[in-house]
Amino acid sequence: MTGEEVALVIETGGRLLPIEIKTTARPRLADATALRAFRAEYGKTARAGLLLHTGSTLEWLMPDVLAAPWWRVL
Repeated sequence: MTGEEVALVIETGGRLLPIEIKTTARPRLADATALRAFRAEYGKTARAGLLLHTGSTLEWLMPDVLAAPWWRVL
């Protein structure tokens, strides 16, 4: 265990979806640290991480971290 924590984890079909929530409008790779640590720890059991933010852009920060505005998801 790394000591990093994600905000939420949704389990479905034996897979885990880690979710991080940030109050930034411009998410950066540094905002995905906990998601990356979670995926490293849980391996193939974990899906790509979801980073929710306050901005308006939907983008892949890296191949396994999708940054999305919270209001587009809820």
